[in-house]
Amino acid sequence: MSSKKRFLKLAGMTASIAGKAAKNSIKSLAGSEEDKLKARSEMLQTVGLQIADTLGEMKGAVMKVGQIASQYKDVFPPEVAKALEKLQKDAPPMPFAIIKQQVEKELGKPIEQLFADFEPTPFAAASIGQVHKAVLPSGEAVVVKVQYPDVDSSVDSDLKQVRLALNITGMLNMDKSLQAHIFAEIRDSLYDELDYTKEAHNLAIFANFHQNDDGLIIPKVFHSHSSKRVLTLSQELGEKLEVAATWDNATKQKIAARLFDFSAGQLFKLYRLHCDPHPGNFAFRRDGSVIAYDFGGIKTYSHEEVALFHRFAVHCLKGDISALEQDLVTIGIKKDHEAPLPADFYDDWLRIGLTPYGFTQLFDLSQHAPYDFATSQTHLLAIAKAKASLKYWQSFQPSPLTMMLDRTISGQYWNLVNLGVRIDLSQLVGQYIDLDTLPEPPPTP
Repeated sequence: MSSKKRFLKLAGMTASIAGKAAKNSIKSLAGSEEDKLKARSEMLQTVGLQIADTLGEMKGAVMKVGQIASQYKDVFPPEVAKALEKLQKDAPPMPFAIIKQQVEKELGKPIEQLFADFEPTPFAAASIGQVHKAVLPSGEAVVVKVQYPDVDSSVDSDLKQVRLALNITGMLNMDKSLQAHIFAEIRDSLYDELDYTKEAHNLAIFANFHQNDDGLIIPKVFHSHSSKRVLTLSQELGEKLEVAATWDNATKQKIAARLFDFSAGQLFKLYRLHCDPHPGNFAFRRDGSVIAYDFGGIKTYSHEEVALFHRFAVHCLKGDISALEQDLVTIGIKKDHEAPLPADFYDDWLRIGLTPYGFTQLFDLSQHAPYDFATSQTHLLAIAKAKASLKYWQSFQPSPLTMMLDRTISGQYWNLVNLGVRIDLSQLVGQYIDLDTLPEPPPTP
């Protein structure tokens, strides 16, 4: 789709949404507060579906923005986030002729010279690119990640239109400076994912960091067949999450522990984080091994930021509410000028949040037991608590510092739910939280 067509399509969506928002405002003038809330919720559901349908027709940055938005339920209204979940499914593939042209343009040779075999049908297609199996002239089996043409040229205009559409409906309930910060975070993340040379660099960093982690596999980069828009990797294959979910619990426990260590180890020891733990970015083997893909979306933190996250986790586990609340202010989640909230408000949230980690008694770390993710109600309890706590929500706001971290924690939670594992994660938590001092991150290779 040309830049002009993309602009017109997104502008048309924005204009339509503006009309719906205006109609809702007029409709709400005479209604009760309950009627206003109901009308707004219905409007947001309609708008959310419209945004999802429009973005789903378009590849590139704007579809990726929709996918990201669906994971940020603290930033976007739940009605909209829910509607955008449909964008997480595989996108329709690009015709092979376009892919072939892109590979030859990026690598400077006919595809027949570059590869002994190149499967024209992709085995995975996403918002900004698709992945093909291939064989190098040396006989080594590889996968080739090919970015769609001109994706990077529409990032800024796509983001501008999506932001405008969200603002018109009042979906972004935050001040302009915070809004700008959040969209800058999304923009930076997008541009990082669009530069495959950065992903190749990330792969080297993470492969080095995880080299002694038995059962965690990270593909090797073939630099001779890679560029900014083409990335060739060793073919590391495994089963999808839904297949792994049928295996015995002992195997699933190995997988769950590796997924936990994958994220927690990166955060507390590497100060970098793989921020897209979508189930499609992992594969699994019968011995409990985990293969990790897609290292484009990486967030780097400072020593001070990781120390703050560590301190916050300790205060949560110990139930130091006063210190915990101050941590939230420092992180940027709780507004500094708002008064302290009742302790039971935090107690309820901590009980919901800590239960999946195996802790069975609030603030008593000696009490723990396996948690059954297959029957987890944590997300439903969180939704119910959020509705019951509406009067407190003016005290809080999204924090750019935790956007990617929230995305990671939420993604891994759903991976374990869909895996259907029964496991006590409390000991794994202790391995990271009991660290007296945080190690300095290893030097960049």
